[in-house]
Amino acid sequence: MSAPALSAGAASGSLRRMRALARAELTLLGRNKGVVFTALVVPLTLPFTARQALGQDELAKLGLSAGTVMLPAAVGFTFLFAVYASLVNAYVARREELVLKRLRTGELSDPEILVGTALPALVLGLAQALLLCAGCAALLRLGPPKAPHLALLGLFTGLVTSAALAALTSAFTRSTESAQVTALPVVFASMLGSGIMFPTEAMPGRLARICEFLPLSPAVRLVRGAWTGHLSAYGALGASAAALAWAAVAVFAARRWFRWEPRR
Repeated sequence: MSAPALSAGAASGSLRRMRALARAELTLLGRNKGVVFTALVVPLTLPFTARQALGQDELAKLGLSAGTVMLPAAVGFTFLFAVYASLVNAYVARREELVLKRLRTGELSDPEILVGTALPALVLGLAQALLLCAGCAALLRLGPPKAPHLALLGLFTGLVTSAALAALTSAFTRSTESAQVTALPVVFASMLGSGIMFPTEAMPGRLARICEFLPLSPAVRLVRGAWTGHLSAYGALGASAAALAWAAVAVFAARRWFRWEPRR
């Protein structure tokens, strides 16, 4: 058998194993009502608080509108709750129940286990983000994005970074009960500093520059810039490079420090 055929067969087998693991994970996710509620309802309700953070006059001075504030906020909350928070709980629960340890004794490789476990949350997050974008664009009369490629890149890097950060956070989480606590620093820092609750345009210059270094800031900036059209070519290139760099660093850190054994 030729090398390309062997490679194609290996890729097909890997996808088949990850799909099977994702189906099992989706079943387990559906049984956790608290996680499902947080993942589905919170991103739909919290964006209204972002709209109320600034008045209409302040938004107009910044060249923003209610839509260009609420849409990135909705996407950002999807990153944080539909993907990040739910996956921290999933990774910790599977580890403490020895599920991950048993999976490693089978055919699945470590990356396949990590990705397969994350797939349901990632698909849910992507579907929710797309629906929220379409809904905000229609209801708030934003229309289609001026730079669709920036929106897609922001969604992709935000989802990947959120999932990888969840795997990394689980390494420092002792139990499913403490998962909500260990996830709070990333959730609060991102909500307040990544342009989700408050647009970075409304922050003082020095604070805004500091907040640009947060993991989800470039992804949210790309999503907002896709609709506002305010990102210059240089700004779009910088935000894209930062978003891809954060995704790569988060994936590397997750693979390097992820814990497979229960914490005792």
